[in-house]
Amino acid sequence: MEETQQFKDHQREQRLFRNRVVVMLLFMLMLLGSLGYRYYDLQIVNYEDYATQSDRNRIHVQPIPPTRGMIFDRQGELLADNKPSYTLTIVSSNQAQLNDMIERLKTIIPISAADLGKFYRLKKQQRHHLDPVPLRYNLTEAEIARLAVNQHLLDGIEVEAELVRNYPKADLFAHVIGYTSRINEREMSSFTPEQKRAYSGTHSIGKLGIERNYEDVLLGQVGSQNVETNARGRVMRVLDRIDPVQGQDLQLHLDTRLQETVVAVMQGRRGAVVAIDVKTGGVLAAVSNPGFDPNLFVTGISYRDYKNLNEDIDTPLFNRFLQAQYPPGSTIKPMMGLAGLHYGFTDVHRTINDPGIYRLPNVSRPFRDWNWDKGGHGRVDLKRAISESCDTYFYDLGFRMGIDRMSEFGNQFGLGVQTGIDIPHERRGVWPSREWKRAAKGQAWYPGDSVNMSIGQGYTLTTPLQLAVMTATIANRGVRYRPQFIRKLGNKVFEPIVEEVIDTKAEYWDAIFEGMEEVMTGARGTARRHVSQMAEYRMAGKSGTAQVIGIAQNVKYKSELLQERHRDHALFVAFAPVDDPQIAVAVMVENAESGSGKAAPVARWVMDAYLLGYYLKPGDEVPPFGYHSTAIIKRANAYIAQRQAARETRATGASAQSSSTPAGASR
Repeated sequence: MEETQQFKDHQREQRLFRNRVVVMLLFMLMLLGSLGYRYYDLQIVNYEDYATQSDRNRIHVQPIPPTRGMIFDRQGELLADNKPSYTLTIVSSNQAQLNDMIERLKTIIPISAADLGKFYRLKKQQRHHLDPVPLRYNLTEAEIARLAVNQHLLDGIEVEAELVRNYPKADLFAHVIGYTSRINEREMSSFTPEQKRAYSGTHSIGKLGIERNYEDVLLGQVGSQNVETNARGRVMRVLDRIDPVQGQDLQLHLDTRLQETVVAVMQGRRGAVVAIDVKTGGVLAAVSNPGFDPNLFVTGISYRDYKNLNEDIDTPLFNRFLQAQYPPGSTIKPMMGLAGLHYGFTDVHRTINDPGIYRLPNVSRPFRDWNWDKGGHGRVDLKRAISESCDTYFYDLGFRMGIDRMSEFGNQFGLGVQTGIDIPHERRGVWPSREWKRAAKGQAWYPGDSVNMSIGQGYTLTTPLQLAVMTATIANRGVRYRPQFIRKLGNKVFEPIVEEVIDTKAEYWDAIFEGMEEVMTGARGTARRHVSQMAEYRMAGKSGTAQVIGIAQNVKYKSELLQERHRDHALFVAFAPVDDPQIAVAVMVENAESGSGKAAPVARWVMDAYLLGYYLKPGDEVPPFGYHSTAIIKRANAYIAQRQAARETRATGASAQSSSTPAGASR
């Protein structure tokens, strides 16, 4: 019988099955071990770390912006404050969600391309993906209401209230106070870690003027709060809070009433006016005309508005009192006269003959006096040379003194150097020297350069602020204070800072004072018929003109042949009262031609306002001097009556004394 063939090995299959079961059990045990280890690691070993990370997904630290410090004038009138503004912000976790929200918003409120451009620029600066990013500023009440009605459709969108800068006086102080505006990418990239923390609660920074120079004290200190948020980043509750510290307030030397008077008297003309407190260096008024409204820049100026300002032919964004540089013309003649006295190149009684022209030795080209066509001024001394603005006298004096002495003396009065005023971007002007010309022009200094410099022409350039400082230094008899806008920071009073003391003889100062007073009141004074009417105090001044374009040697200046913007600039400097100077003023009116006719009345109005309280408002009609108002006429009449009564009393006393004096006695 054949042996039966076996097709199946049951024992082998059983061994294979057992092996597979063992392997599977080992694998399962390994998985369970890994799971147990992971559970142990999560719940025991790294519990605190993972709990903290979990909390960070729902608990955030939010910065709280401080309230910016306010700015006041010397009378306590508000010049810069903070007003509430409502801003639409978006929190989004991805681009698709963001695009959907923006499209939905467009159906509810207007959103422009400029708004979107700002939004995406700010989003690049986002510190955390759940930080809100502003999309629209200055929402109206109607827009806020529409957003509230549609709130259920706008998850991730919030309307936030914030304080933004506000300038109640608009363009009146724009060039002094400046403005704040949104922090741009360049500024953000330059921030240190400490600055990034300081600005974590705000989107704005001081860009210009006092707002920029005193940014650190105006900003304040940022606060913070821990908040619990949902998955969309919306705050559910506040866990704890550290309050911010408000920025410090500033009080300025500026007087709003004086600033308004300047704007009213300038009557829309281009130019600049600076008034300084002689006793302290505090700036009482600083006007660059025309100005601009700084409120346009606070939340970001529109392209159209900026284009209009930037392309305006009158350059309203340009700060004329701080950055414009003009030849000072004859306004520096009192200082040049003082230099001549100080260095011994002239004296009070020395005279020269002015035929209307001046010639350097061995030079054929003549230097003309301003009235050369009338034969000059004749015989003049220093006081008359100042009061009648005799160029020839100063041509001769400048040539004999030389550049080195003129340059040194002018520097002591703040010419050719920055005054140190407490706002940025001041220009230093040009007060030439031999070294300056060699470096700037690659040429030697010539005697003709000294002649031109002696009357404020040639290479000489000054800012209106420098002229005001020079005039205040003359009024102070040689004490030059640093000009300052800030009077108080919080409760801290800023003390006057002396920059220079010019030591020269008292009789020299007396001579300059007398010459400048004769400009205003002398029989031939250049400003007499324009500003001396019914003056209630003694004033001293000096007029000047600055050429805009060159005129041929033998051609007389004729304004009617020139375009308006090619005509001479008008300048005037003054201080008052002469017996106890309180205020110094520098005025520059572009293309107005006559320093005594157009700039001097502005200076007189500034001094009348400060010393007598004769203030004007922008848009007011400017009356003739002596007829400022009904109240002023009454005061003038009372003053005249008082003087008349005093004269009658003296006359009565003299008569009585005469009748009681014995014959032959001397008195």
